[in-house]
Amino acid sequence: MYQREFDQRLHQALPHAVLLYGENEYMLDHYTDHYKSTLDAKESLLALYHDEYSFDQAKSYLSQSSLFGGTNLLLIRREKKIPKKELDILVALTQKNSDNYLLFVYGGSAADARGLQSSFTEKKGGVWVRFFEANIGEGIAMLQQKAQTIGLDIDHYALSHLMTLLNNNLALCSNELHKLAILDSKIESRDIDRLVYSTAPLATEQLLIDLFAKKPVIDTISRLLELGEDEFSILRSTQFFVQQIFLFHAYIRLHGQPNSKEILGYQLPKHIEQQKAQLALRVKTAALLKIYEHLLSAELRLKKGGSIDKESLLYGILVKLQSYL
Repeated sequence: MYQREFDQRLHQALPHAVLLYGENEYMLDHYTDHYKSTLDAKESLLALYHDEYSFDQAKSYLSQSSLFGGTNLLLIRREKKIPKKELDILVALTQKNSDNYLLFVYGGSAADARGLQSSFTEKKGGVWVRFFEANIGEGIAMLQQKAQTIGLDIDHYALSHLMTLLNNNLALCSNELHKLAILDSKIESRDIDRLVYSTAPLATEQLLIDLFAKKPVIDTISRLLELGEDEFSILRSTQFFVQQIFLFHAYIRLHGQPNSKEILGYQLPKHIEQQKAQLALRVKTAALLKIYEHLLSAELRLKKGGSIDKESLLYGILVKLQSYL
């Protein structure tokens, strides 16, 4: 089911076994907190995150009465799937005792999550809910509700500006609202410019990853320009990124596997190192040379362009770059 139907169910009663998944991290956190507060289970819950999951521990927890005389809330949050047989047993235990609740927040792909839905059917006493990334209007409405809850005076325009500055990341926006509430005064756009750090560098990195993965980038470029990045800074970041990809490409060809400490002089997080290695392996040496020449020529065109539309020129430069990949 989807969020609206789930909200209707929550007005009636809390389902005892729930699978939550999807692209909206903010809503996953919101409903997790809703279960904790509604059941008053912050002290008595058993939270098993990522590799902490143990079927024997989870089963034992739901098989006994609450030590605090209240509810047993089992919270599992991980990116890996759980065997269907184990999930079926845990869901069944929530039906044997009205004090038992299971909340499985799955962080893997939606395609993999569909394989888990059969353990959370209505017949078995469970429900599954998928959340989609919120659009601007939905995001602002959620943040307005959050602001009212914490007593923060902030108008629609300031919230829209906050969403733009933080690249539509609702979780980050929500955290910033809590910080802004400390001021105990009306928050306007200029306060956000003064106090909130832009996520433009992170958005630029994502743009370049999408660029080399041959994904659409026009919307991301527009968002970066709205965040205050200019055409030259995006081009310089692209040149720097291409340099890194070339170094990864050359190192892997020589040594067979990546080592960011030796390639860059500092250690990247493992998942980022692997991500850049995979991008480097996709690109042929001849293509990298063409990209270098293209970017050098593009830099001259931007600098000599005078009053030309630099934004349109940047779009053309990056789209042309993708044609070499």
